[in-house]
Order: sequence, then structure tokens, then C-alpha cells
Amino acid sequence: MNAQDMRVKSEAELRQQLTGLLHEQFNMRMQKGSGQMVTPHDLRRVRRDIARVRTVLNEKSREGKAA
Repeated sequence: MNAQDMRVKSEAELRQQLTGLLHEQFNMRMQKGSGQMVTPHDLRRVRRDIARVRTVLNEKSREGKAA
């Protein structure tokens, strides 16, 4: 997902998305450990999406404190 798309979402929606991504990352790590991972590049995509969501959440919290 694009960071621009994330910036228009509310903080609650971003936290919900972050939780889903963390669960997805956990499941992928378990698949990788058991040798069942079909698409290893998805793990990298999920990690980067988690970082994007956390960055946008950080930006939103800084905007709230500055105002």
C-alpha cells in the first residue's frame, strides 16, 4: 500500500491495519520456519508495509502534539 493512501486513513484504521500486518508477518515467519513458504518476497513486502504504517502513525501523533 502507498503511504499517500495511508495518510488519509484515521488513526484507528491504521492501528487495525498494523495489527493485521503483524499477524500476517507472524504467520509468514512460521511458514518460513517449517519450510512451507511459497512466496518469500511477500515477507519483505509485509515488513515494509509495517514500517510505512508506523511512520504514518508517528507523523499523525506529531501533528497532534504540535497543534
